[in-house]
Amino acid sequence: MSRRLPPGGVPDARHGGGSVRIIGGRWRGTRLQVPDAPGLRPTSDRVRETLFNWLMPALPGATVLDLFAGSGALGLEAVSRGAARAVLVERDPALAAMLRQHAARLDAGDRIEVANEDALRWLARAPAAKADIAFVDPPFAAGLWEAAMPALLPHLAADAWLYVESPAGTAPAPPPGWRLHRELATAQARAALYRGPGARGADTLGPANPAP
Repeated sequence: MSRRLPPGGVPDARHGGGSVRIIGGRWRGTRLQVPDAPGLRPTSDRVRETLFNWLMPALPGATVLDLFAGSGALGLEAVSRGAARAVLVERDPALAAMLRQHAARLDAGDRIEVANEDALRWLARAPAAKADIAFVDPPFAAGLWEAAMPALLPHLAADAWLYVESPAGTAPAPPPGWRLHRELATAQARAALYRGPGARGADTLGPANPAP
């Protein structure tokens, strides 16, 4: 088992890593194997359940970008719950290969694209696609939020949703004009959902329901 797997990850000695579970939608209950990889820290079941409750109205037909995909738990969960398409960007070759295997197993190859590339390089070269929802959950030790936020903007719709996960007690600055919609604190991480400046009448709140 990788000690980097949090409570949402389950060890699996057969694969030298662990597994994560899709918790809602068409693939609900499906367990996905996750290789042992440095810095890998899948978002816990608890935080994903809260996040996707927040996003529920926005998911049907959405285009999703999972920028530091890792286990793929966020991007695959989004498609399971109704997103039309997800691009999963992951630089680790073993993790990217596993994500492609997951897409094939789920018979979702036409809805899930896996880019085996460094996220910042991908943002610099990929055509702007105007995603409706983006997940930014990089390895915490790498400190990539500041570089990723401005590079991400050309790839987001004006009224897009932006999810940012960071260490507990930290709050990376969102892009200018983006407003906090919901926030959740756990002992390990801060989970925040922002709305783009193009949203009309968006529900914007301060910290909501912090959790121990």
